[in-house]
Amino acid sequence: MRRRRINERSADRTRQRQPLLPLLVRHVEERYDHTRTLLEQASASASNAPFTHVGRTYRRVLTEQDLTLARGGHRTPVRVRDDAGQLIVIEAEEETAFWDWAAVETSRHSGVRIEEMCEVSHLSIRHYQRNSGEMVALLVVSPSKTDRERVIPMSAELFHVIASVIRRHTRDGNPVPLLRRFDPHDKVWSPPMPFLFQRKIGATRSVISPVTVLSMLERRGKDLAEHHPAFRSVKFTPHDFRRTFTTELVNSGLPVHIGAALLGHLNIQTTRGYVAVFDEDVVRHYLTHLNERRQLRSDDEYRDVTSDEWDEFEEHFDKRKVELGACGRPYGTPCQHEHACIRCPMLQVSPKMINRLDDLITRRARAKTEGWAGEIEGLDLTLQLLRAKRDDTHRRTQRPAVDLGIPTPRTTGAP
Repeated sequence: MRRRRINERSADRTRQRQPLLPLLVRHVEERYDHTRTLLEQASASASNAPFTHVGRTYRRVLTEQDLTLARGGHRTPVRVRDDAGQLIVIEAEEETAFWDWAAVETSRHSGVRIEEMCEVSHLSIRHYQRNSGEMVALLVVSPSKTDRERVIPMSAELFHVIASVIRRHTRDGNPVPLLRRFDPHDKVWSPPMPFLFQRKIGATRSVISPVTVLSMLERRGKDLAEHHPAFRSVKFTPHDFRRTFTTELVNSGLPVHIGAALLGHLNIQTTRGYVAVFDEDVVRHYLTHLNERRQLRSDDEYRDVTSDEWDEFEEHFDKRKVELGACGRPYGTPCQHEHACIRCPMLQVSPKMINRLDDLITRRARAKTEGWAGEIEGLDLTLQLLRAKRDDTHRRTQRPAVDLGIPTPRTTGAP
């Protein structure tokens, strides 16, 4: 019973976060692309020379300290000042944005634990040649939580991220720096190794810690919460990427025991607990059953529609048209709410009617002035429902129209 409750909570957590993962991925990608291109333009600009990036004007800035470094033959950091007068150390911004992107992409494409990601080194990259001559890039994870080495074949996306990390460390022609990493669980220092997830802050270079990754995810969640309210109550952790990775693999047809090997699970039931979220097998088998049953039915059952049946069909959709939009009730069903459309969950508000809903705010203000407590209570409930409808209407207007084409009648004797 206790284990089932834990799995249910984990499954619910994954159900909440899987639809939000594309938003997080797009956010870190756009942030990295923005800072990278801004750094490239700033580096190519002369001091105090204005340039435009994504509709904003920037100016390369050299401080007194930078001029001193330049006279001494040292490299100066790239700083810019935007049109609002804010000074931005764009090199530091780009560095942070890159590691945010690399951590999210590595986690979601490999399913490794956060400690394992921080332990990945240049020595973890291997190549395997198949009998057909194809070369497969491998990511060797060792040691893992169970102290057992495992191998993960890298997808094209994961290989791109790892290659980007290596290229960043070796862009000056030097190998990946050797660092020692402290293991907080075993309380020991590792031997010097070319860890990939390392960065230099000031004069100190150190391996990125799991706490740093957690802080990064928290900051990105707060940024997204300003435009996406769902992130105000939902927080991502590195383990959420691991669960989502497993769910997508197994629901796409990968055998669960292979998933257990990729994740490093000793017990296959642990992996089942990761993927018991969206039972795609049930849907897939049910649709296959429906297709087989349709093929067994006689062609005589697929007769032409009579004029009376077609008139009744059109009449149903005519009756679903209301002042504020359209009713979404299924075909052949009557109105169950006595046409109280403004609170009906089936109402699909037309975008042209959104402004009319603002009248309720004026009515509530007057009710508050007059002291009509019952009116205020009813209007608050109505406004709560209408805000949800307004958000749904905005989402629907962003979706492109899909042309399904005109169906063609079946010919006699067709299967």
